[in-house]
Amino acid sequence: MSLSRRKFLKGAMLLPSLATGSSLLLASPKNIFEQSKKNKRVRPTDLRWPSLEKWNQLKVAVNGNLIKIESPVNICKTNADKETCTDFFKSLKNPYFIGDSPALTQTSGYEGAWQSEPSVYAVAATCTADVVAAVNFARDHNLRLVVKGGGHSYQGTSNAPDSLLIWTRKMKKIELHDKFVPLDCEGKQEPQPAVSIEAGAMWMQAYDAVTTKGGRYVQGGGCATVGVAGLIQSGGFGSFSKTYGLASAALLEAEIVTSDGVAKIVNAAKYPDLFWALKGGGGGSFGVVTKVVLRTRELPKSFGAAFGSIKATDDKAFKSLIHQILSHYKKNLFNPNWGESISFHSDNSININMVFSGLTQKQAKEAWQELEQWITESPQSYSFEKPLTIIEIPAKYLWNNSFLRKYAATSIGVDERPQAPAENIYWAADKQQSGQFLYGYHSTWLPASLLQESKQADLANAIFLASRKWSLALHFNKGLAGANPEEIAAAEDTAINPAVLTAFALLIIGGESEPAFKGIAGYEPDKNGHEKAEQINKAMNEINKVVPNTGSYVAESNFFQKNWQVSFWGTNYKKLVAVKTKYDAEGLFFVHHGVGTENWSADGFTQLY
Repeated sequence: MSLSRRKFLKGAMLLPSLATGSSLLLASPKNIFEQSKKNKRVRPTDLRWPSLEKWNQLKVAVNGNLIKIESPVNICKTNADKETCTDFFKSLKNPYFIGDSPALTQTSGYEGAWQSEPSVYAVAATCTADVVAAVNFARDHNLRLVVKGGGHSYQGTSNAPDSLLIWTRKMKKIELHDKFVPLDCEGKQEPQPAVSIEAGAMWMQAYDAVTTKGGRYVQGGGCATVGVAGLIQSGGFGSFSKTYGLASAALLEAEIVTSDGVAKIVNAAKYPDLFWALKGGGGGSFGVVTKVVLRTRELPKSFGAAFGSIKATDDKAFKSLIHQILSHYKKNLFNPNWGESISFHSDNSININMVFSGLTQKQAKEAWQELEQWITESPQSYSFEKPLTIIEIPAKYLWNNSFLRKYAATSIGVDERPQAPAENIYWAADKQQSGQFLYGYHSTWLPASLLQESKQADLANAIFLASRKWSLALHFNKGLAGANPEEIAAAEDTAINPAVLTAFALLIIGGESEPAFKGIAGYEPDKNGHEKAEQINKAMNEINKVVPNTGSYVAESNFFQKNWQVSFWGTNYKKLVAVKTKYDAEGLFFVHHGVGTENWSADGFTQLY
């Protein structure tokens, strides 16, 4: 499948750099290939690829933290290592194992789009100065540059062959603040509780520091092994976003290394345009974020969950069940208290995986009574395959590894490597994502207007027809309609597509398999993967008949998304391009379908305009 590339702001990326920073490597003279630098990045096979001496200079500049990468997948390419290869693929089901390798990504590939391939070298950054040195080196030598923290990109943006990787995994310091005021904002902003988090930290570490140890709450991701910085730059939804809003809306300040090699502190007063762009403008497009500072909230007394499974006896009953679910949601769950998802499947079943805050267990049960009664009154048509279960736990224990290991062991996965920290846990439901190979992925925001009684039947029918082709889910926490008004107002000042403000849910249709790599016997992608992709596309087409052009979430979207600029950012895109042009005129920072990439080849190596 070919990607549609549009000519955009011809010549914008040819503007000269505005400034240079100070670094050991900045003194390197510009070479005679200045003109070609603007057109084609250097690969290892090119004469202009840096010499070993140059690489050694970079190694000195980053205090030895330069890694020559060899992919661990290579052990599977020899017959002598079959047992080792088997063990390796088992390890890919551990997200911490993947995260600790500069050669691996949390998704191993995407049908017809990309396969996870490592960079040639990685700077395993331990501080901002390492990032500065790496940025300067990549710019001065015209290298393809990749940035990876958590490595969870479905678009493959955290890997690229023939590139230099800035790997922030080791930058994971977290510090709590009782009274934080952003730089140069004294007298303009009131001091408030906050947390500063370095770019390599993941959300499980952030929750452990802020909630388990600090007794407060920070809005972050639902998948606990996602990187903090990447989620913020995408917009950022968590399980409780209906209560606490977008993660990016909580950003108070950030440190970012831009293409000129300068580490900038950005906030509402300093570089406000760049600060705004980091709040949902897409990871890796404007520079390398090395630290974020997020507001923290008062921790509620408890959090809770509701889960179960309902089965309909036939198609007619299932269609009625879908309609009933939508009606029940509108009447009882469409408020700041409820989040997460309900999924719909081709076997005429639905799975309920919801969470709540601000309610007691009794109140949560009451919110589901009407649906339970509707089901039990029609035993000939419906049954609970898994009973609807409502649980409530003290909020401070939600990410406490000791508590979860003892009282909720089946709900978590554990890093079983020798000497792994006890804190290395993750939600068991997320294990399927570890190392996954994607055959297709789509998302679209569902406007709250579809919950009107006159439109519920049309949406229910579209969901039913889509489920005949592939499973799908409504993620209610990923739409802000029904959220607290102040959180909706805060989200208005982010770069994410404004469609999220009036959406009650994000509908997702995706299909994945176990980790797979081309050329590895016994572990290759399904040869019929294109057929699965087509079924996923057909399922999404049914939804688009009812909700065309409503926008898509950049972090969870189709690799082949058409009109992606409007889909991901809507009316904010023009402003984002202006920020990109101002701070990265030559396009050093390239990610697939990132801001300003219309005038580059799909692999990010060749400038087209």
